[in-house]
Formats: sequence, structure tokens, C-alpha cells
Amino acid sequence: MSNPTTDVAAPKSPPAKGGKKQPPPPIVPSTTSAERLALAQKYGLKPLNVRPALGEYIRDVARRWPFIRVMASSTAYAKNQNNYLGQLWAVLNPILNAAVYVLIFGIILGVSRGVENTVAFIVIGVFMFRFVEASVTGGAKSISGKSQLLRSLHFPRAVLPISSVLSQLATLIPAILVMCVIVLLSGFMADYSPERVTWWWLLLPAAVALLCLFNMGVAFIMARLVATTPDLDNVISFVMRLVMYASGVIFPVTNYVHQDLDLGGWRQTAVELLFDYQPVSVYLYLVRSTLMSEETIQPDGTMWIMGGVWAVLFFVIGFIVFWRAEERYGRD
Repeated sequence: MSNPTTDVAAPKSPPAKGGKKQPPPPIVPSTTSAERLALAQKYGLKPLNVRPALGEYIRDVARRWPFIRVMASSTAYAKNQNNYLGQLWAVLNPILNAAVYVLIFGIILGVSRGVENTVAFIVIGVFMFRFVEASVTGGAKSISGKSQLLRSLHFPRAVLPISSVLSQLATLIPAILVMCVIVLLSGFMADYSPERVTWWWLLLPAAVALLCLFNMGVAFIMARLVATTPDLDNVISFVMRLVMYASGVIFPVTNYVHQDLDLGGWRQTAVELLFDYQPVSVYLYLVRSTLMSEETIQPDGTMWIMGGVWAVLFFVIGFIVFWRAEERYGRD
């Protein structure tokens, strides 16, 4: 039998007075840095929190398309999941907003400015601008509001703004169907000429696609700005309200600029070009020109060219601006 007193290891004797503890020898790797890099490349290992090359980053985002699609659809479904009316609010919200603006500006104030069908004009403006506003606010929070996800998983951060805009697009699609029905029904009002389904309606998906691409570019820019400076999130609502009134969402502000504003010379020309061809105004014009039979809002090739230019320009610039801060998201 073992003796407990003898099985216990004897305590180490304290070091002599004045003696210094010697540090352990340094750990020297047995391989060189070149060999370690070769091993990492062999097994497909990549450094974390390092911005990849632009081409590699684009391919990585494209490979995540199933993840983007699922995330966008689940986000769109979860918005109204806990309400009694559920997904019906995706249609009711823009209808109620449009009804308020039609009542105040179209009926009480009578702000038509030469537009025959005020109801269709306001309804289209409110429905489409809501898509722009929701995409901007959602893109701004796509990075700053998902810090836990960013620190838990490794994936290209551009997935988040893209899925945010696509979730808004999924919400917009049923609302567009209702918008088209309202435009047709507005033609039966006594003071308005009837609205008819024409071949121009086939261009509506193209106009919405260009607007969606533009919204993604703006969402990329806002995601980077708000992730870097969170205080900007408090200013977005005020900026979007200014954009709403300056883009002719409720009344044709371009008619006011052309008819009533008189700055003279190049100033007048510059202001007219600004209000006519600024992005949101262009996309509202494209959608209205496809659905309405207004003499002052006819399909215009110049507007379609500007819509394509704004969409590609904002998407490319926004994507590059967002990519340049890829290694900072989730770390700041």
C-alpha cells in the first residue's frame, strides 16, 4: 500500500535570496515565412480582416447569391410577421401614405401645376419614393446594426447592403400591382381622362430595375458613411424629406421651376437641369411616363439614357467606396 505522505510531491524549495528567475527560451518556428505562406496557399488559407482584390471580392459576392436571396426574402417576411394583418401591411402602408397626400395636396390644396390626373401622379410618386427612402435607410443600418453578425462570420460585407435593397424590392413588387390598379381606377373619376394599358407598360420592370440598381449604389455609400460616422443616421430622415419635395413626388416641381422661377441666364438653366435630371426625379418620370397618358409626361429617350447612366454610375462608385473599407467593418 502506498503511503499518502510519501506519494505527495515535496514542495519546491524557494529560490535563494537575490536569485533571478530566468525567462523561458524564445519559441522559434521551425519553418520560414516563405514556407508558411506556401502551406497557407496549398490548403487555401487566407488572412482575415484584409481587404481582398476588387476582382476577387466581386467573385466572392457573386458566389454568395443564394445567401443574399435567402437573407433578403427572410428580412422582407420578418418585417410584419408579428402584426395581425401580416404581409398585407406591405401594401397598406404605401396606400395610406398616398391617400394622405392625395387628400391634402390633390383635393384640399389642389396643387396640380398642369397635371391632369393628380391622383395617379401622387400615387406613383409616393409608392416609388418609398422604395428609395426604405433602401437608403436600410442600407445605412445594414452594417452598423449587425455588429454581432460581422464579428461571428466571415463573408463579403457587400452582401448586407445588397440583401437590404432586395428585401425592399420584394416588398415593392406586390405594392406595384396595387399601384397599377389605382392608376387605372383613377381614370374613372369625373375630372380625369381614362387611363389605359398600353405597350409602354412593358417598360415598367426596366424602370424599376434601374431604380433598384441606383438604390444599391446609394445603399453602399450610406452603409460606409454610417458605419464610420454613426451620427449621420440621425440626419437621413431630414435629407430624404428634402429630396421628396425637390423630386416632384407630390406635385410637379419641375413645372414650377420652368414656369414660375426666373433667375435669368445660366442660373435658370442650371437650376432647370438640376431639377429635371437629378436621379430621383428621373426615375419618377420614367415610371410615370410608362403608366400615365399625360401630355406633359411622355416617354423620353433622354430620360432613359439618364436613368441608365445614374444607375451604373452610382452602383459602380458605391461598390468601390464600400469595398475600400471592407477590412474595417465590424472592427471600428
